Amino acid sequence: MWHFAVSVFLVELYGNSLLLTAVYGLVVAGSVLLLGAIIGDWVDKNSRLKVAQTSLVVQNASVILCGIILMIVFLFKTQLLTLYHGWLLTVCYILVITIANIANLASTATAITIQRDWIVVVAGEDRSKLADMNATIRRIDQLTNILAPMAVGQIMTYGSPMIGCGFISGWNLMSMCVEYLLLWKVYQKTPTLALKSAKVEESELKQLNVKKESDAKPAEGVQLIVEKDVTGFEPPQEKEVSCGARIAEPFITFRDGWVAYYNQPVFLAGMGLAFLYMTVLGFDCITTGYAYTQGLSGSVLSLLMGASAVTGIMGTVAFTWLRRKCGLIRTGLISGVAQFACLVLCAISVFMPGSPMDLTVSPFADISARLFESEPLPTIASPEDKPDMVFATGMPNLLNGSTTPANGDPEMSPEPVPLISVSLLFAGVIAARVGLWSFDLTVTQLLQENVVESERGIINGVQNSMNYLLDLLHFIMVILAPNPEAFGLLVLISVSFVAMGHIMYFRFAQKSLGKQLFVCCTPDPKTVSDSSPPGNTSTV
Repeated sequence: MWHFAVSVFLVELYGNSLLLTAVYGLVVAGSVLLLGAIIGDWVDKNSRLKVAQTSLVVQNASVILCGIILMIVFLFKTQLLTLYHGWLLTVCYILVITIANIANLASTATAITIQRDWIVVVAGEDRSKLADMNATIRRIDQLTNILAPMAVGQIMTYGSPMIGCGFISGWNLMSMCVEYLLLWKVYQKTPTLALKSAKVEESELKQLNVKKESDAKPAEGVQLIVEKDVTGFEPPQEKEVSCGARIAEPFITFRDGWVAYYNQPVFLAGMGLAFLYMTVLGFDCITTGYAYTQGLSGSVLSLLMGASAVTGIMGTVAFTWLRRKCGLIRTGLISGVAQFACLVLCAISVFMPGSPMDLTVSPFADISARLFESEPLPTIASPEDKPDMVFATGMPNLLNGSTTPANGDPEMSPEPVPLISVSLLFAGVIAARVGLWSFDLTVTQLLQENVVESERGIINGVQNSMNYLLDLLHFIMVILAPNPEAFGLLVLISVSFVAMGHIMYFRFAQKSLGKQLFVCCTPDPKTVSDSSPPGNTSTV
């Protein structure tokens, strides 16, 4: 709920401008990109219960504090504007974005420890159970993505932003207590969750004593027995660490995390998933804004978002069925082909009637106009349209001057905006969600099964960093080419990145299964890994 609401609150706070929202998105993406490996390393080096409890409390406490600050700002905004020439209000903006970013980092730690570690331990050796649990969690995510915006929207519509902040703060306080209790019960009912602490101490000692030793994995049973004798030498070892070494430790962790990620057998599969984030073909603010310029109303968009959530849930069902029939690796391959086939519709829509794509218009025209012209763009700043004109029918005439007549009546010209192109676009996006979520679950389970337990946190932290890096690049791409005439070009680039991601996954599948890759409807042969988890050729 908070992830959706914070963007709405920031827009409302800054006078219906997207500036604070854009700054928040940039800070969040940059923070996870830089700190993902460090967060994952912290998850690895501490007991599971401590990590889950700390991240849960920090996340919810940050949201509650942020909600209280927003309530104060909404209530006393006029007074804050006059104090210290508005600098106090600016400090409040900085506090809100900083605390919200801390909440997002804590949420990242929670997701890594629960969805990438706890769930694997709870499922045990039953891979089918692990797949079902992953799919169930993803269905819950899809349902909350539908219900949370609806709840916040109703509160904002019939109440006020201040009431919305108070409701979310109270909701997080209540949910924090419930989640804390549920985590404690799961921890008590699963004794194996408590067995991580000994291995964590061993991995910490190896980093202190040997710094970078490649064989830190074999003979775990022997290492656990020796642990009591070795831990006695830990305090003097830590005392010898200099101040410079402590300062350099996060950077070393960052480097080691990326190196470890690169050396994983599922590296290509993880990179393939990350490349899917470099796309404008999703239901985010960019696609929504483009839909508005093409004449789609808010009610139609809400129906389309609901349809995308339904197809996403269908993708989780398809994942469990395909995995049982064809095995995990082939499921990813089939899901990738299905997603790409649906996205071909989006590529076709670029060339269909109604598409604003115009290669004669420079993608950077809007940027150059704003940076190098002395006056703002007149088409946006001072339109001569009536104030009660519907936004969705007026914007195409304002922005697509190269394809629509300038003297046409804005209220009586549905002809310049045929819906064939935008219909094909959203049909492809919605249908591709089946393959997308099935592929996402496939890579998630591959990471769960093939990454050594002592490295799960840092590897998944780096995976999150990669996802945010490609997501950040897609926002930069839109900033460089924001006009609707260039959106078709962005669609083609997005489809290309999706294709590259699935090519990487195909290479991974080919290396894993070899000639058996195209043996249909045959589950992957199980290989028993006796004592060496790093050799997990996890075929499911």
